[in-house]
Amino acid sequence: MNEQGLSEKEIFSYLENVKSEDTDYYRVLSSMCTHPHKIAVEAHRLFIEANLGDLGLFAGAHSLEKEVIMMLGELLHAPSVKIPVEKACESSVCGYLTTGGTESNIQAVRGMKNVITAGKKELGKIPNIVIPESAHFSFDKVADMMGIEVRRALLDSEFKVDPASVESLMDANTIGLVGIAGNTEFGQIDPVEELAKLARQHEIFLHIDAAFGGFVIPFLENPYPFDFKVQGVTSIAIDPHKMGLSTIPSGALLFRSPSFLDSLKVSTPYLTTKEQFTLTGTRSGASAAATYAVMKHLGREGYVKNVQYCMQLTAKLVEEARKLGFEPLLEPVMNVVALRVPSPDLVRDQLLRKFGWNVSITRTPRSLRLVLMPHNTARDVEEFLQDLKKVTAEL
Repeated sequence: MNEQGLSEKEIFSYLENVKSEDTDYYRVLSSMCTHPHKIAVEAHRLFIEANLGDLGLFAGAHSLEKEVIMMLGELLHAPSVKIPVEKACESSVCGYLTTGGTESNIQAVRGMKNVITAGKKELGKIPNIVIPESAHFSFDKVADMMGIEVRRALLDSEFKVDPASVESLMDANTIGLVGIAGNTEFGQIDPVEELAKLARQHEIFLHIDAAFGGFVIPFLENPYPFDFKVQGVTSIAIDPHKMGLSTIPSGALLFRSPSFLDSLKVSTPYLTTKEQFTLTGTRSGASAAATYAVMKHLGREGYVKNVQYCMQLTAKLVEEARKLGFEPLLEPVMNVVALRVPSPDLVRDQLLRKFGWNVSITRTPRSLRLVLMPHNTARDVEEFLQDLKKVTAEL
């Protein structure tokens, strides 16, 4: 730290130089985040100092969090439950705002483990969960943090988890299953109804990671079953800071029953509330305000338009790519495309080095992974495909 303070001009001059090193989403076809809506940015600024870790001091920000959870619960068909005021979960929908999908997934599995332990279910060995091979790497953190074995089930020919493979990995120590609604690599939706049937049969939990798909699937022309409308789904992760157009970090975790939320609480004797059920202590009230503002401002109609725009870009990319001889691995379910190209790793590197395109690669099989977000345009798609054609022609 310097001995004497610098002027605002010096600091912001330096910050602007550093900011220029960040990618501003121009020519970015690899990110599931995008520019937040301007109303979210302004609402975030207004509540920048609010700490949801101490609810009694920031009652206004807390009321916004509850409003957001209510809206998300309605979006995801959460059941209405009557909850005493003294409970940590104070609304008719159970959940809270997180930093994003990773925290939500960790807390969902922690809840599974805690409920099982509270029920004194006898486990002969290390408890395990069964997840798809396509599941997010956050579940590796779950395994490391909680001493839980993570078993990865095979995918079918359409890159959805194979329920038969899931069932083959289950045993007496399986405490829960995980399904993905909009997986990171392919944008595919697992057969949630079949997973829910398995979960009900074995009386275990089913968590749905809809961090990306949660703000896409409900607004598609033909939505897929993935949320609390499916009996057996016990928790859902959804990220407003992705297709919800809120500010980072804005995630959410919703539970079907208050008992799951109660299983996460710890005593907080020196705060204005007696207990806390979140993973992080200090939490951003600004994220709650930003998410509230953008959801209220856009409404269902606005989100339908947002998803339609991205799906139109997706359809355009696939159609024009086919004319150039590039086929998708599967017909896109949402605004994620896995494109077959020769030597995908080399193509990715050349696209970035020569033309400044940021794209990524799927693991198995190797293909070009493209995400069409609100910051992309039809012209982006046209220019990208022409540059892709040039790069592949040189191989």
